[in-house]
Amino acid sequence: MRCCEADKEGGTALHGKESNKGKFEDVYSKTEESMETGKKVKIIREAAENKRIETGLARIEEALNNRRFDIEYVTEAAWEAGEQRTGVSSIYVGTRREGGLIRRLEEEKLLLYHTEAPEGEGFYLAFLSGLNLFVAVGGTETGALYGAMALADRIRAEETEAVADHDLAFADAPAFRLRGPAVGLQLTKVEPPRLTYEYPITPARFPWFYDKALWEKFLEQLLEERCNVLYLWTGQPFSSLVKLEDYPEALEVTEEEYEKNREMFGWLTEECDRRGIWLVLKFYSIHIPLPLAEKHHIDLLQTSITELNRDYTYKSIVKFITSFPHIGLMVCLGEALRGKQNKTDWFIQTIIPAVKEGVREAGLKELPPLILRGHDCDPNAVMEQAVPLYDHLYTMWKYNGEGLTTYLPAGKWQDIHERLASHGQTHIMNVHVLADLEPFRYGATEFIRKCMQAGRSRLNCNGLHLYPLFFWDWPYAPDREQERLLQMERDWLWYRAWFRYAWNPDRDPDTERLYWRDVFAGHFAVDTDGADRIYRAVNALGQCAPRILRRVGITEGNRQTMSLGMTMSQFTNVKRYRPNYELWRSVSTPGEQPDDEIRRMLAGEPFYGETTADMCAEAVNYARTAAALFRSVQENAGKNRQELAHWLTDAEAMEELTLSYAKKLEAAFCILHYKYTMDENLRGDLTLLEDAVAPWEESLEHYRRLAKLTERTYLYACSMQTRQRKIPFTDGSAYGHWTQCLPEYEKEFACFKAHLEEMKNGIFPGEGEEEQEAEALSGVPFALEECACETYTVQKGESIFTDMAAPITMLAPELNGLTGIRFGLGSAMSEGARIVLKVSQDVKVLIAYMNAGGVEWLKLPDLETNTHADDRGGLSVVYANALQAENCPNCNIHAYFYEKGTHEIYMGTGGFTIVGVVPANAELQARNAGLSGETPEKLDWLYE
Repeated sequence: MRCCEADKEGGTALHGKESNKGKFEDVYSKTEESMETGKKVKIIREAAENKRIETGLARIEEALNNRRFDIEYVTEAAWEAGEQRTGVSSIYVGTRREGGLIRRLEEEKLLLYHTEAPEGEGFYLAFLSGLNLFVAVGGTETGALYGAMALADRIRAEETEAVADHDLAFADAPAFRLRGPAVGLQLTKVEPPRLTYEYPITPARFPWFYDKALWEKFLEQLLEERCNVLYLWTGQPFSSLVKLEDYPEALEVTEEEYEKNREMFGWLTEECDRRGIWLVLKFYSIHIPLPLAEKHHIDLLQTSITELNRDYTYKSIVKFITSFPHIGLMVCLGEALRGKQNKTDWFIQTIIPAVKEGVREAGLKELPPLILRGHDCDPNAVMEQAVPLYDHLYTMWKYNGEGLTTYLPAGKWQDIHERLASHGQTHIMNVHVLADLEPFRYGATEFIRKCMQAGRSRLNCNGLHLYPLFFWDWPYAPDREQERLLQMERDWLWYRAWFRYAWNPDRDPDTERLYWRDVFAGHFAVDTDGADRIYRAVNALGQCAPRILRRVGITEGNRQTMSLGMTMSQFTNVKRYRPNYELWRSVSTPGEQPDDEIRRMLAGEPFYGETTADMCAEAVNYARTAAALFRSVQENAGKNRQELAHWLTDAEAMEELTLSYAKKLEAAFCILHYKYTMDENLRGDLTLLEDAVAPWEESLEHYRRLAKLTERTYLYACSMQTRQRKIPFTDGSAYGHWTQCLPEYEKEFACFKAHLEEMKNGIFPGEGEEEQEAEALSGVPFALEECACETYTVQKGESIFTDMAAPITMLAPELNGLTGIRFGLGSAMSEGARIVLKVSQDVKVLIAYMNAGGVEWLKLPDLETNTHADDRGGLSVVYANALQAENCPNCNIHAYFYEKGTHEIYMGTGGFTIVGVVPANAELQARNAGLSGETPEKLDWLYE
């Protein structure tokens, strides 16, 4: 290496045999020459070529071209053999690899670091004046890419004739190891007979997926934000990407589509890789292709492990890894598969062995990363067994559930994060679904920065998985426009903020305000004051939705669309809607739900934390502030005026929404006050109910304005338009817009006023009515096949289990005389009951769940963790407190739909019993049979 060889005649290592005579004059003359020309620069190509470094050099070349430099590319060897002191600067981008130029410069002490030497994706920028050399040193090729991008920024910003600042010495590295978005190969509606998540990958369903120009634009955006992972979400990807000799029928696409998919995934992997992005494919368990299910007469969603679904999945994963060795896998062990032990076994005995075999057949030198999504399973039990078997594991858990509510996560969900992180793997925070933010824009940079700090400091996360704001309709935004907006463009601020703080969440708040002010000034072409107003507006607007949901919502989950409002019943009889208590315990600020708050008030106890009134006042104030600030800058924008106008209409919509919530909650407190002070005959101080009328009317007026405004601004409010959406109304398609919900809200208010008038006239429900005996339902014939179950007549004295005395003591008349199905409680607790049912017509299967929380009893499927929980319509109670049996808790009856044919029913572990099979068209009048001694639900009749 010439620059490092010492001269035998006393010259320096930097100058070979050149003497010191005339040295300074030569340097001065060459400096003057370079200042005069100032347009020549050399780029040194690393000896070990790398696509990521080439991508970084392209960024540097673009910056130099913009400043009209003449660029000469030279090799490492040519540069080392040449003369460095020519007045022409050189640029080198590389890693600290053995034998490389950077390592030799380090060894000769020509390259020193004032910080830690770069590792991983960290980088160091320096100017070596003795060599007239700019270096961007990465701990890895991706770090070198990021260093090249940072150097390109400095080249663009340099105001002198120099390439960049000669005092350059700068280090940077990401705080979070993984940083990237999720993109769903999903649709807004289900395609029967397929179920949720089941969408074969085809151009007809996903034309955007095959649009390479669109992908390049998005990938460049991700590179600009220094993302290093892209998560593709599917339900069952293998049937679109691999062909298996043993299961030719499993391919769900045509040969042409299959070849197109393979080419597209190969291209996408390459494009990601050269930008330092790892492509990850996510799938659920156990989903099998429709044609495979039809051939073998089995369900699409497999609730238990069988030889068939195990063998198919194993061979699919092996084939996938040999076909796409550089695509990672993320596994969800639910939502179809039931039983915690089953899920653990699935990962340990099927997934990991399949990945290892794929690695062996592909000839890979190391195990690829494998992500365990800790959803709908016992992830810690899985990891305890998996870590000794596989040493390249990642874990993932939701940040605020399926919404965005707080930067102070606590409770049970914080514990789960901490335990998962304790396994020593990379642990990823999953900012998931964002059901409470749909469909509006979101850009609260300070809220986001604090969330990233909380993810690291409160949850011990070192990875970020970020959902788009309208996941199920990717890549399109929900705005009503002549041409659909793209989320990547509409929500640029959403992505930039999250990924900026995934790189470094500890940036100074005051400096960040200046940074974002400059961003907004450039983006909207406004002055400093206007930019600061926009900064304050987006941050104020971003406070509203999280505050509302965490204080009064039913769930942070996908089943509630917060922006559509809530019914009065959901405020005054919250338990009817199966609230997710972790919303209030784990992802909220300290405070109380309205029902608890009114009880404290009536008991004369002090309130705990934030009250509903506090929340309402603050949310309304933030919304009004945001709307006023956006309104004040509309005429000042020189660019992107339409986007700024959209921000204003979003803020105006949020103002109407917060006012509607606030006034309806004011009315709800009047009704709750009545509820907890009335007597057993429902009689109480009717002035409390009268006091509810005015604020409720005002709330409805704000909602009318909201519906009118959004009718011209949004196509729909929620991206998942299925029956999984339950709050405020079941069915995200039928009730997916404010205009669709408004008539229902008008109706509930009209019913309330009518019933109030009846009560004022002395007419209360149930008075003067004769109680009618319900009639017994008629069953249909069915057959049991190959299962350890037996039939029994559902009547008093019959035991509901085969291995213990549990005779029925009380029974709702509707169930009397039906043919039930029973089995051993012991086996149901340890393994789960497997029932193979054959029916000759469409039916409803009546299942009795125990009203108890012990591990011995089957738990009702939960929409918070299982999207398929209500696929067969059994989530709601049909007959509450309808059966009592000795040694058992009281039972609620649920009805599940099964079409004509043979079905394997596996609900998971825990005891239950089947109390009948009735025609699918049987009318089941939901009611509380009252066999537990509890009184029926009160006051919901006011709204019906």
